[in-house]
Amino acid sequence: MSPNKPPEKILFVDDEAAVLDSFKRQLRGKFDIDTALGPAAAQQAIQNDGPYAVIVSDMKMPGMNGAQLLAWARGASPESVRMILTGFADMDSAVKAVNEGNVYRFLTKPCDAQTLIRALIDAIRQYRLEIAERQILEQTLQGAIKVLTDMLALVKPEAFGRASRISRHVRDIAAEMALEQPWQYETAAMLSQIGCLALPDDLLHKVYKGKPLSRMESEEFRGHPAMAVELLDNIPRLEPVSQAILYQEKQFDGYGPPEGGLAGHAIPLGGRILKVVLDFDSLSAGGLNKASGLAELKKRHGWYDPDMILALEVTLGMEANYNLRRVGVADLEENMILAQDVCAGSRVLLAQGQQLSRTLIVSLRNYHRAQRLAEPVEVLVPIR
Repeated sequence: MSPNKPPEKILFVDDEAAVLDSFKRQLRGKFDIDTALGPAAAQQAIQNDGPYAVIVSDMKMPGMNGAQLLAWARGASPESVRMILTGFADMDSAVKAVNEGNVYRFLTKPCDAQTLIRALIDAIRQYRLEIAERQILEQTLQGAIKVLTDMLALVKPEAFGRASRISRHVRDIAAEMALEQPWQYETAAMLSQIGCLALPDDLLHKVYKGKPLSRMESEEFRGHPAMAVELLDNIPRLEPVSQAILYQEKQFDGYGPPEGGLAGHAIPLGGRILKVVLDFDSLSAGGLNKASGLAELKKRHGWYDPDMILALEVTLGMEANYNLRRVGVADLEENMILAQDVCAGSRVLLAQGQQLSRTLIVSLRNYHRAQRLAEPVEVLVPIR
Protein backbone atom coordinates (compact mmCIF):
# COMPACT_ATOMS: atom_id res chain seq x y z
CA MET A 1 0.00 0.00 0.00
CA SER A 2 1.27 3.48 -0.90
CA PRO A 3 2.20 5.63 2.13
CA ASN A 4 -0.18 8.32 0.86
CA LYS A 5 -3.06 5.90 0.35
CA PRO A 6 -5.52 5.38 3.24
CA PRO A 7 -5.68 1.84 4.63
CA GLU A 8 -8.38 -0.47 3.35
CA LYS A 9 -11.51 -0.56 5.48
CA ILE A 10 -12.94 -3.65 7.17
CA LEU A 11 -16.57 -4.05 8.24
CA PHE A 12 -17.56 -6.34 11.10
CA VAL A 13 -21.21 -7.34 11.43
CA ASP A 14 -22.82 -8.87 14.51
CA ASP A 15 -26.10 -8.50 16.38
CA GLU A 16 -24.31 -8.16 19.74
CA ALA A 17 -22.67 -4.82 20.55
CA ALA A 18 -20.30 -6.45 23.05
CA VAL A 19 -18.86 -8.71 20.36
CA LEU A 20 -18.27 -5.75 18.04
CA ASP A 21 -16.58 -3.85 20.88
CA SER A 22 -14.24 -6.79 21.46
CA PHE A 23 -13.18 -6.76 17.80
CA LYS A 24 -12.38 -3.05 18.09
CA ARG A 25 -10.24 -3.66 21.15
CA GLN A 26 -8.36 -6.61 19.62
CA LEU A 27 -7.65 -4.87 16.32
CA ARG A 28 -7.17 -1.25 17.40
CA GLY A 29 -4.19 0.31 15.63
CA LYS A 30 -3.82 -2.61 13.23
CA PHE A 31 -6.74 -2.08 10.80
CA ASP A 32 -9.31 0.55 9.86
CA ILE A 33 -12.44 -0.98 11.40
CA ASP A 34 -16.14 -0.12 11.00
CA THR A 35 -18.87 -2.06 12.80
CA ALA A 36 -22.54 -2.67 12.05
CA LEU A 37 -25.06 -3.85 14.62
CA GLY A 38 -27.08 -6.33 12.59
CA PRO A 39 -27.71 -6.97 8.88
CA ALA A 40 -29.79 -3.84 8.19
CA ALA A 41 -27.06 -1.57 9.53
CA ALA A 42 -24.49 -3.53 7.52
CA GLN A 43 -26.42 -3.04 4.27
CA GLN A 44 -26.63 0.68 4.95
CA ALA A 45 -22.90 0.88 5.70
CA ILE A 46 -21.95 -1.05 2.55
CA GLN A 47 -24.10 1.22 0.39
CA ASN A 48 -23.15 4.53 2.04
CA ASP A 49 -19.68 4.11 3.56
CA GLY A 50 -17.94 1.58 1.32
CA PRO A 51 -16.04 0.28 -0.41
CA TYR A 52 -14.89 -2.24 2.19
CA ALA A 53 -11.93 -4.45 1.46
CA VAL A 54 -13.25 -7.11 3.83
CA ILE A 55 -16.70 -7.82 5.27
CA VAL A 56 -16.76 -10.17 8.28
CA SER A 57 -20.20 -11.32 9.40
CA ASP A 58 -21.55 -13.42 12.21
CA MET A 59 -23.66 -16.34 11.00
CA LYS A 60 -26.63 -16.36 13.36
CA MET A 61 -28.46 -13.03 13.32
CA PRO A 62 -32.19 -12.25 13.44
CA GLY A 63 -33.98 -11.29 10.23
CA MET A 64 -31.13 -12.21 7.90
CA ASN A 65 -28.34 -14.65 8.66
CA GLY A 66 -24.72 -14.15 7.68
CA ALA A 67 -24.97 -16.32 4.57
CA GLN A 68 -27.89 -14.27 3.27
CA LEU A 69 -26.16 -10.98 4.08
CA LEU A 70 -22.95 -11.96 2.30
CA ALA A 71 -24.89 -13.24 -0.71
CA TRP A 72 -26.49 -9.78 -0.90
CA ALA A 73 -23.08 -8.11 -0.40
CA ARG A 74 -21.70 -10.13 -3.31
CA GLY A 75 -23.99 -8.14 -5.62
CA ALA A 76 -23.74 -4.78 -3.83
CA SER A 77 -19.95 -4.81 -3.37
CA PRO A 78 -18.55 -7.61 -5.55
CA GLU A 79 -14.89 -6.81 -4.95
CA SER A 80 -15.18 -6.96 -1.16
CA VAL A 81 -13.68 -10.13 0.30
CA ARG A 82 -16.34 -11.84 2.41
CA MET A 83 -15.67 -13.88 5.56
CA ILE A 84 -17.99 -15.47 8.11
CA LEU A 85 -17.77 -16.33 11.80
CA THR A 86 -19.57 -19.48 12.85
CA GLY A 87 -19.89 -22.07 15.60
CA PHE A 88 -19.37 -25.76 14.87
CA ALA A 89 -23.13 -26.29 15.01
CA ASP A 90 -23.47 -23.99 11.99
CA MET A 91 -21.20 -26.02 9.68
CA ASP A 92 -23.92 -26.84 7.13
CA SER A 93 -24.91 -23.19 6.97
CA ALA A 94 -21.28 -22.19 6.53
CA VAL A 95 -20.93 -24.47 3.51
CA LYS A 96 -24.05 -22.84 2.05
CA ALA A 97 -22.51 -19.42 2.67
CA VAL A 98 -19.36 -20.39 0.78
CA ASN A 99 -21.42 -21.56 -2.19
CA GLU A 100 -24.00 -18.75 -2.34
CA GLY A 101 -22.03 -15.79 -1.06
CA ASN A 102 -18.68 -16.79 -2.56
CA VAL A 103 -17.19 -16.51 0.92
CA TYR A 104 -13.43 -16.37 0.98
CA ARG A 105 -13.00 -17.97 4.39
CA PHE A 106 -15.00 -18.87 7.46
CA LEU A 107 -13.67 -18.79 10.98
CA THR A 108 -14.97 -20.83 13.91
CA LYS A 109 -15.86 -19.36 17.26
CA PRO A 110 -14.13 -18.68 19.51
CA CYS A 111 -11.50 -17.09 17.25
CA ASP A 112 -8.27 -15.92 18.91
CA ALA A 113 -6.77 -12.56 17.94
CA GLN A 114 -3.76 -13.92 16.05
CA THR A 115 -5.89 -16.23 13.89
CA LEU A 116 -8.24 -13.36 13.08
CA ILE A 117 -5.35 -10.99 12.25
CA ARG A 118 -3.74 -13.51 9.90
CA ALA A 119 -7.09 -14.10 8.18
CA LEU A 120 -7.64 -10.36 7.72
CA ILE A 121 -4.14 -9.86 6.31
CA ASP A 122 -4.79 -12.67 3.81
CA ALA A 123 -8.18 -11.18 2.91
CA ILE A 124 -6.73 -7.72 2.29
CA ARG A 125 -4.04 -9.28 0.09
CA GLN A 126 -6.78 -11.03 -1.88
CA TYR A 127 -8.71 -7.76 -2.20
CA ARG A 128 -5.65 -5.98 -3.58
CA LEU A 129 -5.13 -8.76 -6.13
CA GLU A 130 -8.73 -8.49 -7.30
CA ILE A 131 -8.50 -4.70 -7.59
CA ALA A 132 -5.25 -4.96 -9.55
CA GLU A 133 -6.78 -7.58 -11.85
CA ARG A 134 -9.81 -5.37 -12.46
CA GLN A 135 -7.63 -2.38 -13.28
CA ILE A 136 -5.57 -4.43 -15.75
CA LEU A 137 -8.78 -5.71 -17.35
CA GLU A 138 -10.22 -2.20 -17.60
CA GLN A 139 -7.04 -0.87 -19.17
CA THR A 140 -7.03 -3.77 -21.65
CA LEU A 141 -10.69 -3.15 -22.44
CA GLN A 142 -10.14 0.58 -22.96
CA GLY A 143 -7.17 -0.16 -25.20
CA ALA A 144 -9.16 -2.64 -27.30
CA ILE A 145 -12.02 -0.16 -27.71
CA LYS A 146 -9.62 2.61 -28.73
CA VAL A 147 -7.95 0.36 -31.33
CA LEU A 148 -11.33 -0.53 -32.83
CA THR A 149 -12.62 3.04 -32.95
CA ASP A 150 -9.36 4.37 -34.38
CA MET A 151 -9.43 1.64 -37.02
CA LEU A 152 -13.04 2.54 -37.92
CA ALA A 153 -12.10 6.22 -38.15
CA LEU A 154 -9.23 5.53 -40.54
CA VAL A 155 -10.81 2.81 -42.69
CA LYS A 156 -14.49 3.88 -42.73
CA PRO A 157 -14.55 7.58 -41.77
CA GLU A 158 -18.24 8.04 -42.62
CA ALA A 159 -19.16 5.16 -40.33
CA PHE A 160 -17.02 6.63 -37.57
CA GLY A 161 -18.61 10.04 -38.17
CA ARG A 162 -22.03 8.56 -37.51
CA ALA A 163 -20.82 6.73 -34.39
CA SER A 164 -19.27 9.96 -33.12
CA ARG A 165 -22.47 11.94 -33.69
CA ILE A 166 -24.79 9.48 -32.01
CA SER A 167 -22.44 8.91 -29.07
CA ARG A 168 -23.06 12.48 -27.94
CA HIS A 169 -26.82 11.89 -27.96
CA VAL A 170 -26.41 8.59 -26.12
CA ARG A 171 -24.18 10.17 -23.47
CA ASP A 172 -26.76 12.91 -22.89
CA ILE A 173 -29.65 10.42 -22.69
CA ALA A 174 -27.77 8.23 -20.20
CA ALA A 175 -27.14 11.30 -18.04
CA GLU A 176 -30.75 12.51 -18.31
CA MET A 177 -32.07 9.07 -17.29
CA ALA A 178 -29.39 8.66 -14.58
CA LEU A 179 -28.50 5.23 -15.97
CA GLU A 180 -26.01 3.06 -14.12
CA GLN A 181 -22.73 2.23 -15.91
CA PRO A 182 -23.20 4.86 -18.63
CA TRP A 183 -19.89 3.78 -20.21
CA GLN A 184 -21.67 0.70 -21.58
CA TYR A 185 -24.15 2.81 -23.57
CA GLU A 186 -21.51 5.26 -24.81
CA THR A 187 -19.26 2.37 -25.84
CA ALA A 188 -22.17 0.71 -27.65
CA ALA A 189 -22.70 3.95 -29.59
CA MET A 190 -19.01 4.29 -30.52
CA LEU A 191 -18.86 0.64 -31.65
CA SER A 192 -22.34 0.52 -33.18
CA GLN A 193 -20.93 0.86 -36.73
CA ILE A 194 -17.91 -1.42 -36.32
CA GLY A 195 -19.61 -4.12 -38.40
CA CYS A 196 -19.56 -1.65 -41.30
CA LEU A 197 -15.87 -2.40 -41.76
CA ALA A 198 -17.02 -5.24 -44.02
CA LEU A 199 -19.39 -3.10 -46.13
CA PRO A 200 -18.56 -1.21 -49.35
CA ASP A 201 -17.94 2.52 -49.17
CA ASP A 202 -20.58 3.45 -51.74
CA LEU A 203 -23.27 1.70 -49.70
CA LEU A 204 -22.22 3.45 -46.50
CA HIS A 205 -22.15 6.80 -48.28
CA LYS A 206 -25.77 6.33 -49.36
CA VAL A 207 -26.83 5.26 -45.85
CA TYR A 208 -25.14 8.12 -44.02
CA LYS A 209 -26.38 10.75 -46.45
CA GLY A 210 -29.96 9.56 -46.03
CA LYS A 211 -30.28 8.35 -49.64
CA PRO A 212 -32.73 5.55 -50.59
CA LEU A 213 -31.38 1.99 -50.77
CA SER A 214 -32.33 -0.92 -52.96
CA ARG A 215 -33.82 -3.97 -51.30
CA MET A 216 -30.52 -5.84 -51.65
CA GLU A 217 -28.57 -2.90 -50.19
CA SER A 218 -30.97 -2.66 -47.24
CA GLU A 219 -30.53 -6.35 -46.47
CA GLU A 220 -26.75 -6.02 -46.68
CA PHE A 221 -26.69 -3.05 -44.34
CA ARG A 222 -29.08 -4.68 -41.85
CA GLY A 223 -26.51 -7.42 -41.32
CA HIS A 224 -23.82 -5.15 -39.89
CA PRO A 225 -24.91 -5.43 -36.20
CA ALA A 226 -24.49 -9.22 -36.28
CA MET A 227 -21.05 -8.79 -37.83
CA ALA A 228 -20.13 -6.38 -35.03
CA VAL A 229 -21.18 -8.89 -32.38
CA GLU A 230 -18.98 -11.57 -33.95
CA LEU A 231 -16.06 -9.15 -33.80
CA LEU A 232 -16.71 -8.17 -30.17
CA ASP A 233 -17.49 -11.62 -28.77
CA ASN A 234 -13.84 -12.27 -27.90
CA ILE A 235 -13.45 -9.12 -25.80
CA PRO A 236 -14.27 -9.67 -22.09
CA ARG A 237 -16.90 -7.55 -20.30
CA LEU A 238 -18.48 -6.32 -23.52
CA GLU A 239 -21.54 -8.60 -23.43
CA PRO A 240 -24.00 -5.76 -22.57
CA VAL A 241 -22.41 -3.62 -25.29
CA SER A 242 -22.71 -6.43 -27.84
CA GLN A 243 -26.39 -6.95 -26.99
CA ALA A 244 -27.13 -3.24 -27.43
CA ILE A 245 -25.41 -3.26 -30.82
CA LEU A 246 -27.20 -6.44 -31.91
CA TYR A 247 -30.62 -4.90 -31.20
CA GLN A 248 -29.94 -1.41 -32.61
CA GLU A 249 -32.37 -1.95 -35.53
CA LYS A 250 -35.10 -3.63 -33.46
CA GLN A 251 -38.36 -1.71 -33.26
CA PHE A 252 -40.22 -1.44 -29.93
CA ASP A 253 -43.07 -3.50 -31.40
CA GLY A 254 -40.66 -6.36 -32.13
CA TYR A 255 -40.27 -5.85 -35.88
CA GLY A 256 -36.78 -5.89 -37.36
CA PRO A 257 -33.52 -7.76 -36.81
CA PRO A 258 -32.52 -9.89 -35.08
CA GLU A 259 -35.28 -12.40 -35.61
CA GLY A 260 -36.97 -13.60 -32.45
CA GLY A 261 -39.78 -12.81 -30.05
CA LEU A 262 -38.28 -9.86 -28.14
CA ALA A 263 -40.40 -6.72 -28.05
CA GLY A 264 -41.06 -3.77 -25.76
CA HIS A 265 -39.00 -3.59 -22.59
CA ALA A 266 -37.61 -7.08 -23.20
CA ILE A 267 -35.36 -5.49 -25.83
CA PRO A 268 -32.04 -4.50 -24.19
CA LEU A 269 -32.14 -0.88 -23.03
CA GLY A 270 -28.99 -0.06 -24.98
CA GLY A 271 -30.63 -1.31 -28.18
CA ARG A 272 -33.72 0.85 -27.56
CA ILE A 273 -31.53 3.92 -27.08
CA LEU A 274 -29.48 3.21 -30.20
CA LYS A 275 -32.61 2.69 -32.31
CA VAL A 276 -33.99 6.16 -31.62
CA VAL A 277 -30.70 8.07 -31.93
CA LEU A 278 -29.66 6.25 -35.11
CA ASP A 279 -32.98 6.99 -36.80
CA PHE A 280 -32.80 10.59 -35.65
CA ASP A 281 -29.31 10.83 -37.13
CA SER A 282 -30.58 9.42 -40.44
CA LEU A 283 -33.35 12.02 -40.55
CA SER A 284 -30.83 14.78 -39.80
CA ALA A 285 -28.58 13.48 -42.58
CA GLY A 286 -31.60 13.67 -44.90
CA GLY A 287 -31.92 17.39 -44.21
CA LEU A 288 -34.46 17.60 -41.36
CA ASN A 289 -33.79 19.98 -38.49
CA LYS A 290 -34.20 18.94 -34.83
CA ALA A 291 -37.89 19.80 -34.55
CA SER A 292 -38.82 18.14 -37.84
CA GLY A 293 -36.75 15.06 -37.03
CA LEU A 294 -38.44 14.62 -33.65
CA ALA A 295 -41.86 15.11 -35.22
CA GLU A 296 -41.11 12.40 -37.76
CA LEU A 297 -39.99 9.98 -35.04
CA LYS A 298 -43.22 10.56 -33.14
CA LYS A 299 -45.27 9.67 -36.21
CA ARG A 300 -43.75 6.19 -36.35
CA HIS A 301 -46.09 4.47 -33.91
CA GLY A 302 -44.65 1.32 -32.35
CA TRP A 303 -41.11 1.92 -33.57
CA TYR A 304 -39.56 3.39 -30.42
CA ASP A 305 -39.70 3.18 -26.65
CA PRO A 306 -41.70 6.32 -25.67
CA ASP A 307 -39.28 6.94 -22.79
CA MET A 308 -36.39 7.13 -25.27
CA ILE A 309 -38.26 9.64 -27.45
CA LEU A 310 -38.91 11.80 -24.40
CA ALA A 311 -35.29 11.58 -23.22
CA LEU A 312 -34.02 12.52 -26.69
CA GLU A 313 -36.40 15.47 -26.84
CA VAL A 314 -35.27 16.72 -23.42
CA THR A 315 -31.56 16.38 -24.19
CA LEU A 316 -31.83 18.05 -27.59
CA GLY A 317 -33.23 21.09 -25.81
CA MET A 318 -30.20 21.10 -23.50
CA GLU A 319 -27.49 20.75 -26.15
CA ALA A 320 -24.59 23.15 -25.99
CA ASN A 321 -24.45 26.01 -28.46
CA TYR A 322 -21.52 26.11 -30.86
CA ASN A 323 -19.51 28.71 -32.72
CA LEU A 324 -18.63 27.97 -36.32
CA ARG A 325 -14.94 28.57 -36.98
CA ARG A 326 -12.73 28.17 -40.02
CA VAL A 327 -9.23 26.98 -39.18
CA GLY A 328 -6.21 25.57 -40.93
CA VAL A 329 -5.24 21.91 -40.56
CA ALA A 330 -2.35 22.96 -38.33
CA ASP A 331 -4.81 24.69 -35.94
CA LEU A 332 -7.18 21.76 -35.42
CA GLU A 333 -7.64 20.83 -31.76
CA GLU A 334 -9.00 17.86 -29.85
CA ASN A 335 -12.79 17.81 -29.30
CA MET A 336 -13.54 20.17 -32.18
CA ILE A 337 -16.47 18.86 -34.25
CA LEU A 338 -16.24 18.88 -38.03
CA ALA A 339 -18.92 21.00 -39.68
CA GLN A 340 -18.07 19.56 -43.10
CA ASP A 341 -16.64 16.42 -44.66
CA VAL A 342 -12.88 16.55 -45.10
CA CYS A 343 -12.19 15.05 -48.52
CA ALA A 344 -9.27 14.14 -50.73
CA GLY A 345 -10.80 14.36 -54.18
CA SER A 346 -13.95 12.23 -54.05
CA ARG A 347 -12.77 10.25 -51.03
CA VAL A 348 -14.08 11.20 -47.58
CA LEU A 349 -11.22 11.24 -45.07
CA LEU A 350 -13.23 12.45 -42.08
CA ALA A 351 -17.00 12.84 -41.96
CA GLN A 352 -19.10 15.81 -40.90
CA GLY A 353 -20.12 15.60 -37.25
CA GLN A 354 -16.96 13.76 -36.24
CA GLN A 355 -15.33 14.82 -32.99
CA LEU A 356 -11.60 15.16 -33.42
CA SER A 357 -9.25 13.05 -31.34
CA ARG A 358 -5.47 13.37 -31.13
CA THR A 359 -5.06 10.30 -33.38
CA LEU A 360 -7.32 11.73 -36.07
CA ILE A 361 -5.61 15.12 -36.01
CA VAL A 362 -2.15 13.52 -36.38
CA SER A 363 -3.39 11.37 -39.28
CA LEU A 364 -4.96 14.37 -40.99
CA ARG A 365 -1.80 16.48 -40.64
CA ASN A 366 0.34 13.65 -42.02
CA TYR A 367 -1.97 13.35 -45.02
CA HIS A 368 -1.95 17.13 -45.45
CA ARG A 369 1.87 17.17 -45.62
CA ALA A 370 1.85 14.53 -48.35
CA GLN A 371 -1.13 15.82 -50.30
CA ARG A 372 -2.47 19.30 -49.61
CA LEU A 373 -6.04 19.45 -48.38
CA ALA A 374 -8.44 22.31 -48.99
CA GLU A 375 -8.27 24.92 -46.23
CA PRO A 376 -9.76 26.36 -44.10
CA VAL A 377 -11.69 23.55 -42.41
CA GLU A 378 -15.07 24.39 -40.87
CA VAL A 379 -15.39 23.21 -37.27
CA LEU A 380 -17.80 23.67 -34.38
CA VAL A 381 -16.44 24.82 -31.03
CA PRO A 382 -18.70 24.79 -27.91
CA ILE A 383 -19.49 28.22 -26.46
CA ARG A 384 -18.17 28.29 -22.90
